[in-house]
Amino acid sequence: MAKLCVNIDHVTTVRQARMVDYPDPVAAALMAEDAGCTGITVHLREDRRHIQDNDVYRLRNLITTKLNLEMAAVPAIVEVARDVEPDQVTLVPERRQEITTEGGLNVIRGKKKLGKIIRMFQDMDIPVSLFVDPDKDQIKAAVELGANSIELHTGSYSEAKSKKEKNAELSKIKKAAKLSEQLSIITHAGHGLNLDNVIPVAAINSILELNIGHSIVARAVMVGMKNAVKEMIKALELARSAI
Repeated sequence: MAKLCVNIDHVTTVRQARMVDYPDPVAAALMAEDAGCTGITVHLREDRRHIQDNDVYRLRNLITTKLNLEMAAVPAIVEVARDVEPDQVTLVPERRQEITTEGGLNVIRGKKKLGKIIRMFQDMDIPVSLFVDPDKDQIKAAVELGANSIELHTGSYSEAKSKKEKNAELSKIKKAAKLSEQLSIITHAGHGLNLDNVIPVAAINSILELNIGHSIVARAVMVGMKNAVKEMIKALELARSAI
């Protein structure tokens, strides 16, 4: 089945709402690991709206699965990443006014800057993933830059209102995943996935890992972090067993 990386950003959204020291994102990460996830994802934003620098350092020291650090390609965050040395860096677009990430990187437009950062992290033996829309030209550009993997943005699929629109967006993801496989680049996916919509994406064989956060944290409010993660893992198991 596809591996599950749990994004714990929104555990800290609750904490930062009151500027207190709870809930603890590291405790949440350890619970997610105990429930069977294969990685922890965090997005260290420029405005530090949720995850803080200290959270990233503590996670680096305490979790035992993969630490995937999402980040914009900006100098201050790059320096934190160089110091932390996560197991993977995922470069994402970032806009201060956005509520959440609104789409994939424009790899074509940012080729020169992205290429330099990719090479820098790879020289440190840190693999780099690029968060892209399911668009053939962006995927080809990611391959040309030598990225280790891509993460397909599933936001448009997740937000589709009608069945027709959802099927059209799923078709784009399937075609993008197939192209990625043909171009021999590792493929991940994520954004907006939940128990109601994850199975069709998880059923795509060439998608090896899913990054899921908000829906798991929201579900954890009701059933606890371990149960929320176990429910999602069960859904991924069902997706692959149905193929």
